[in-house]
Amino acid sequence: MKNLMIILLLVVTGITQAQSNFEKGMTKAFELWESDKWEDAENIFERIAKAESEEWLPDYYIAQMNSLKSWNIKDEVILKAQLEKAQEHLDIALSKTEENAELVVMQAQIYTNWVAFDGMTYGMKYAAKISELYERAAQLDPDNPRAVFCKTEWAMGSAKYFGQDTAPYCKQLETALELFDTFKAETNFHPNWGKDRAEQVVESCK
Repeated sequence: MKNLMIILLLVVTGITQAQSNFEKGMTKAFELWESDKWEDAENIFERIAKAESEEWLPDYYIAQMNSLKSWNIKDEVILKAQLEKAQEHLDIALSKTEENAELVVMQAQIYTNWVAFDGMTYGMKYAAKISELYERAAQLDPDNPRAVFCKTEWAMGSAKYFGQDTAPYCKQLETALELFDTFKAETNFHPNWGKDRAEQVVESCK
């Protein structure tokens, strides 16, 4: 009995330590990211991803960082390297969790990077997929503000492109903004971005 208690204590201690290391690593990565030290933050996320085989969050943030870095890139070689890395880590994250609206949104974001870079080349390839992904994300989690906002912003952009009325989408954006106000992330490390962008778009509607 004594030996069993010792074994249980060692197991619990090991789990607690692993959780502590994960939390410390994620906190440090976010601090570096907020300090505009993207490369250092990404390196930490990569180390955490290797150490925490069951966690999808580190791979998610590597994907997000490479997606964000790609928005204003004009060099296709650099863009391709960044988006391929984003896709690689998103695929890893997807293999660790099922029916995750946050990951579906990120997939749509990566495809959007390609369209933003060269609409003539990649619009036909990805536009319909992006719409389908946002629709799926909103179905998976109707109260997820990123799913609702990104779905609406993409539809609004498409309407503008085809010269259609965007007023109905402005009302939907206000609904998305309300969801941001009530949304509570599962932990401090779970996705909680998008409100600032939503506020900007809603303001532009006015």
